[in-house]
Amino acid sequence: MRFVRLGCLALLAGFSFAAQAKMVHRPVEWTLDGTHFKSVLVYDDAVSAKRPGLVMVPNWYGVNDAAVQKAEMIAGKDYVILLTDMYGENVRPQPGHADQAQAATKSLYSDRTLMRKRINAALAQLKAQAGTAPIDTTKLAAIGFCFGGTAVLDLARSGADVAAIVSFHGGLTTDDPTLSKNIKARVLVMNGADDKGTMPDADKFMDEMRASPADWQFVVLGNAVHCFTEVGENSQGCKYDARAATRSYRLMHDWLHAAFSGTP
Repeated sequence: MRFVRLGCLALLAGFSFAAQAKMVHRPVEWTLDGTHFKSVLVYDDAVSAKRPGLVMVPNWYGVNDAAVQKAEMIAGKDYVILLTDMYGENVRPQPGHADQAQAATKSLYSDRTLMRKRINAALAQLKAQAGTAPIDTTKLAAIGFCFGGTAVLDLARSGADVAAIVSFHGGLTTDDPTLSKNIKARVLVMNGADDKGTMPDADKFMDEMRASPADWQFVVLGNAVHCFTEVGENSQGCKYDARAATRSYRLMHDWLHAAFSGTP
């Protein structure tokens, strides 16, 4: 009976520890060129071991509750994620107000040098968190959604020293296709076959990648339109697709694992 009782106590202690563990949401702030940015570091503190760090740029609505929930889902016990503010603390488009989001992204789409500067600042901030968060700084990558996909592709073009870049239904254009010669990361791009906003640029994008030294893959998801990972989107040209989302996340995890482990 004593052994049974001790076993039960150990099991209860395990449950107690599990109950105390939680998904951490820690503010990370910095100032660049007079603009103050407010991002969020997301990870599960139930795991003490160091793990890969990801810069995550959300869709054009920026850092909000939906983006935090998505970061939690992706981070799990596998990654530490810096959910990145690309606009500055005073620019927060409201979900459903595409006009606000379009206005927020306009300055960055029109000044890609600025976009690359801001996304590289976010990467530097992720590295800086390694002293207080369980980040393995030898395993860094970036992922992005819609506008965020454009941003992380520009991170790759800047020559950032990251293992991988993953873009979900992101914009494919660039201001300078010759920058692709700088790419060090493995690049995975996933777009919906029926995405009328991005797929017209696919051929030029692939020509850009062919001219680069990158290990890259362009995946076209059948029957999917724009926003296929964005839960709650349900318009004709911007619609969540559970099947495409599930497949794309699986591809992402495989791509990141291979990049971090140095395997094909």
